[in-house]
Amino acid sequence: MELKEYIEKGGQKLRLGYTTGSCAAAAAKAAALMLLTGEKVPQVRLRTPRGTELYLEIEEICFSEGAVSCAVRKDSGDDPDVTDGILVRAEVACSGIPGIRIDGGDGVGRVKRPGLDQPVGNAAINSTPRRMIAEAVQEAVREAGGRTGTGIPQKAGVPLLQAGFDVTVSVPGGREVAAKTFNPKLGIEGGISILGTSGIVEPMSDRALLDTIRAEISIRREEGWKVLPVTPGNYGRDFLSGLGFSDGTAVASSNFICDTVRMAADAGFARLLLCGHIGKLVKVAGGVENTHSQFGDRRMEILTEIAGDVLQKQGCTGEVPCLSDCATTDDAVRILRERGLDRAVLEEMTRRIQTYLEQWAGGELRAEVLVFSNVYGELGRTDGAAEYLRLLKGQAKALQV
Repeated sequence: MELKEYIEKGGQKLRLGYTTGSCAAAAAKAAALMLLTGEKVPQVRLRTPRGTELYLEIEEICFSEGAVSCAVRKDSGDDPDVTDGILVRAEVACSGIPGIRIDGGDGVGRVKRPGLDQPVGNAAINSTPRRMIAEAVQEAVREAGGRTGTGIPQKAGVPLLQAGFDVTVSVPGGREVAAKTFNPKLGIEGGISILGTSGIVEPMSDRALLDTIRAEISIRREEGWKVLPVTPGNYGRDFLSGLGFSDGTAVASSNFICDTVRMAADAGFARLLLCGHIGKLVKVAGGVENTHSQFGDRRMEILTEIAGDVLQKQGCTGEVPCLSDCATTDDAVRILRERGLDRAVLEEMTRRIQTYLEQWAGGELRAEVLVFSNVYGELGRTDGAAEYLRLLKGQAKALQV
């Protein structure tokens, strides 16, 4: 059933959706109810960790000896999510062993790298969805009120409320959908992850991307990386590739540079190398924590301010170059070059980026910076960047990254 709840973002009214975790929990509750009562359940009520109550339609019900399976269709609301519309299935089987055991079936990924929410070898069903599934099955037992359907083996000799349940979550087509997600990069193979901390999907939410960044940092830490390489996106990845690094070397911070640095410090990293295009990193030199354009575009103002400070430091009384009409940072670099100011300004810009990174990390890590332009190549690097690159090559070789 469609969730009739909305949020306002960017002047738009956007409908919320529900997570794969909510789908799995609702399917498990319905399957458990049908197993216990022998009666078909067309819809179930599920209370999410966020406090929102969902009433979800049940599809593809299948009774078998000692087990029932059914599915709930994912609804991502107005979020452009590749998992929108997929079916999340849960099979609940009665067990003579007390407790609720949860595993993944076809289309649910397996964790292959340390540092994620689940240990290596486990199904990629995160902690909150696991808790939701277990609570949903327990709720089904309470709602069944001691009734026993034909699916419960009477010969087991175990009182119903003491019986155990095996829950298997599967996603038809999940392997194909997973190829369009971050899972292959995170080391999750064979399908999608069952996710969600609130049970609700917020359209264009930053939460999923931040969770991915945090997971990547955690993986690097568990694998023993001494230097954390970070780049905002594809330009930085391509630049590092030209230096001999593979595509998967750096953590992609997107616009969340400040958040990424803080997460790196929280994870225990003492060294971080940020490599990025001047168009993005010049904002960091001005103390901009999130470099998305929705938070403003101060690139030329920041470069102009730095140029003025450099001229003042040099004791020059000449006019500060006018960069306000420049459409791109490459054009600004051209003007600085014509004035013979590019080296000094770009060195100061790079130093300021380093200062802000270390400030955002609370002084808990040493940051080095490498700034480039697609037109002019490398523009600036901090004093320790070369040493960090050397360390990165060594650890990447050792880890065969």
